[in-house]
Amino acid sequence: MTFSKTTIGRRGLIKGGAALGVGLAAPTFFDSRSFAAAHSGYLNAPTGKSVTLGFNVPQTGPYADEGADELRAYKLAVKHLNGEGDGGMMNTMMIDGGKSALTGNGVLGKKVEYVTGDTQTKSDAARASAKSMIEKDGAVMITGGSSSGVAIAVQGLCQEAGVIFMAGLTHSNDTTGKDKKANGFRHFFNGYMSGAALAPVLEKMYGKERKAYHLTADYTWGWTQQESIQNATEDKGWETVQNVLTPLATTDFSSYVAPVVNSGADILVLNHYGGNMVNSLTSAVQFGLRDKVVNGHNFEIVVPLYSRLMAQGAGENVKGIFGSTNWHWSLSDEGSKAFVQSFGKEYGFPPSQAAHTCYVQTLLYADACERAGTFNPCGVVEALEGLEFDGMGNGPTLYRAEDHQCFKDVLVVKGKENPDSEFDVLEVVEVTPRAQVEYAPDHPMFAGGDLGECNPGA
Repeated sequence: MTFSKTTIGRRGLIKGGAALGVGLAAPTFFDSRSFAAAHSGYLNAPTGKSVTLGFNVPQTGPYADEGADELRAYKLAVKHLNGEGDGGMMNTMMIDGGKSALTGNGVLGKKVEYVTGDTQTKSDAARASAKSMIEKDGAVMITGGSSSGVAIAVQGLCQEAGVIFMAGLTHSNDTTGKDKKANGFRHFFNGYMSGAALAPVLEKMYGKERKAYHLTADYTWGWTQQESIQNATEDKGWETVQNVLTPLATTDFSSYVAPVVNSGADILVLNHYGGNMVNSLTSAVQFGLRDKVVNGHNFEIVVPLYSRLMAQGAGENVKGIFGSTNWHWSLSDEGSKAFVQSFGKEYGFPPSQAAHTCYVQTLLYADACERAGTFNPCGVVEALEGLEFDGMGNGPTLYRAEDHQCFKDVLVVKGKENPDSEFDVLEVVEVTPRAQVEYAPDHPMFAGGDLGECNPGA
């Protein structure tokens, strides 16, 4: 990749950028005293010895398993920030080529405390719980998710209220596309990246002349995931036979799977996540799709967005099925090993990708506050925009200033044929380099919307 010369960033900070806006950033230096003075008035400024973060996760609903692991990761991050435990990724994270500003003494000398909410995987419920945490509990930052509909709704609320939103698990292109906000940041990858990473592997494994039938969760994530994988596979020569939308509340997918049998398709793409994916995949296997030969091809199933928790829930049905994932506990880099060790010691099993991104988001927020010398969201925005970091899994990562989307390596995985344990259900078949999944800020799939300006809320 070719990188441009150093330029002045959107908010006046020095940072570098490539032709597509995804280049390495030059080191950014902060005078925290003057920075804090410039950003003094803001909502929920902590006045005591502690600061409160809001963890808003699905504790009920179809994504509750993901939410439970997110909450475990958040609690572990708080322990590490407050100097308890082994420090985890605080020992490996590198910020703009140097060590993190975190020391285990809380954040800016204040002990980190937290409150929790249940999004119920419903946008209205998620907004209500986030609003309560901001207004009643004084939270200076809200984080969480597991549904892109929820993430977009809460990100909008945080923009209106004047606090930072560090998105948890949200994969819709819209989160950092048409619905992007200045107060919101996403570490997790997106649908476009899944398509860019997965399509070349699918072409290699299954060939060019395939006919795909899509079942798609009927909300923002499903729509943009389906569009992304359809475009990426059609570029490889595939034909899309049909795309059928399924309500998020669906538990019995038999009526949706039955028409696939006589559709002429030889690939079923399940744009489903969490419990939805477990149920739809189970239904597809019960209909015998994996045993069929259509158009001279063995019938195949693809799950574009995978997680270890989903794979465990689906059991043997996932064996040999390809998909993509943001991170996996088997990665051997020092940051991943440190996190897996800490999480395993705390809970007795390895973390999911949802846990990983939520833990990382919490540490990145805390480090930004330290470097900015303030909890003011506008100071945090400036500290995160254009930030290059490493040592947290997935290799060197950029928080792009133009849309607050992270760019990093993406994993292509498949269900493991011979797992060694109940947690060893996915294997990484390819680490797709960051350059392959990058795109311009004005890419058509991400068109519309305006990042706007940071809102400090006061």
